[in-house]
Amino acid sequence: MEEESMEEEGGGGGCEAMMDDQNHNNWGAGGYGRHLLGLAAASPLGDRLLRGPAGPSAGPLLPVEPEANGVLRGCDPAGAAGKGGPGAIAAAAINISASTSKFLMNVITIEDYRSTYWPKLDSAIDQLLTQSPGDYIPISYEQIYSCVYKCVCQQHSEQMYSDLIKKITNHLERVSKELQASPPDLYIERFNIALGQYMGALQSIVPLFIYMNKFYIETKLNRDLKDDLIKLFTEHVAEKHIYNLMPLLLEAQSTPFQITPSTMANIVKGLYTLRPEWVQMAPALFSKFIPNILPPAVESELQEYAAQDQKLQRELMQNGFTRGDQSRKRAGEELSYSKYESSAPVAVLSWM
Repeated sequence: MEEESMEEEGGGGGCEAMMDDQNHNNWGAGGYGRHLLGLAAASPLGDRLLRGPAGPSAGPLLPVEPEANGVLRGCDPAGAAGKGGPGAIAAAAINISASTSKFLMNVITIEDYRSTYWPKLDSAIDQLLTQSPGDYIPISYEQIYSCVYKCVCQQHSEQMYSDLIKKITNHLERVSKELQASPPDLYIERFNIALGQYMGALQSIVPLFIYMNKFYIETKLNRDLKDDLIKLFTEHVAEKHIYNLMPLLLEAQSTPFQITPSTMANIVKGLYTLRPEWVQMAPALFSKFIPNILPPAVESELQEYAAQDQKLQRELMQNGFTRGDQSRKRAGEELSYSKYESSAPVAVLSWM
């Protein structure tokens, strides 16, 4: 392996210098990386570089003297050594050590993660979990995405995943306690708000942690981040409230427009997404918003279907909803026809 050194211009004292490249961080692309790997494979770095050529007769260790201007000099006592001399090798060894220390300065320690990176993620997650639909959130998605990427590259994926799950679990436990304190007339609406707010937050949280999901959760845990976060809502909120929520939904169904149709649809579809087997608790309710819940209709039950429709119409009429005029004429048609018929003879007489 050839090694190049910088010879002093106009000097004959055999001293060689090498400047420390302050911007050299790409080890794989530069010559220093290949130089380091080749020498490390042959022998220990110190013995190989400071003693010169291989063998016990290479001579004593070479002193290295730093100068005030940042130049590292290795002096060859034998005079002019030429290219590849022991002095140049010594300077290269120290230069590699300096580059190694600068490379290690870019490492994110666990203390750096906890004091700098996770607080940024924690604050952003808080805002995403508590935002209302349509609200503007003053956070930098690029900055959060970059934090996640750096932490994954520095092998902090496991800690970051644990912190994320703990953070969202604590939030959902607070949501569950607030729902338990809600009065019955507000229970359905507040559950709908909590469900919609959480599902909306996942649309931002999951993409921000895509690197952690791809390189840790999917590869090492064989799971998916979105599935894990939906499971958290199921366990900490929905399961605790389903037996209080379902009777209220059935009662609201029997009273038309007690709650808005959109609220009922959101809750029913959300419960089906969280746990499809909850359909068995109220198949008729779920079938109104989710297709193919009930078995296919059969001809022998047509009379029963007609009776159910008639019952619904009677209930609507009892609550003040009228069927209106069942004739084929549209409202106002008779008035228009009578107006034209009465005005026609008058026009004829005036012409005559």
